[in-house]
Amino acid sequence: MDIQQIISVTLILFSIIDILGNLPVIIGMKEQGKIIQSGKATITAGILMVAFLFGGERILHLLGVDVESFAIAGAIIIFIMGMEMVLGATFFKDAEESNSTSIVPIAFPMIAGAGTLTTILTLRSEFQVENIAVGIAINLLLVYIALRASGWIQNKIGSGGTEVLRKVFGIILLAIAIKIFRTNLGI
Repeated sequence: MDIQQIISVTLILFSIIDILGNLPVIIGMKEQGKIIQSGKATITAGILMVAFLFGGERILHLLGVDVESFAIAGAIIIFIMGMEMVLGATFFKDAEESNSTSIVPIAFPMIAGAGTLTTILTLRSEFQVENIAVGIAINLLLVYIALRASGWIQNKIGSGGTEVLRKVFGIILLAIAIKIFRTNLGI
């Protein structure tokens, strides 16, 4: 294990996952009465991340999907989430029997989205697998803490603060989605 590699991987994944930037989305979902199971979302995201660490390219190849197409699909979901935040509309519909959003869109694409998964594939070319795995584990712990603390944060900033953050981060999500489109389309 190389501490420097672990720190680098952790910081790279933390910036890609951007759990702090996603808190306004999570708080907004809670305000709509949606249930977010922190453990379930974290474990699901972890399974996706570890699966991509050890077999991501093979998984995509098996499905006949290239990394660029996968990234663009994730960008579309991020774009729609940004539109929801900015316009106050609802595009993601939950199953009628469940009000849980722990898997979609929390675990995927917010935590373990196309950006995170393609980053993990890229990290394999620069870092040792065990160091990437530790970086993933550290980030999952941070994600779990942030998800658990979202209600407390919501109480501290209030509904007005939540609304401002939702609009600002909605625009940021739109910009991130457009950047992913441009990068993967070669524009």
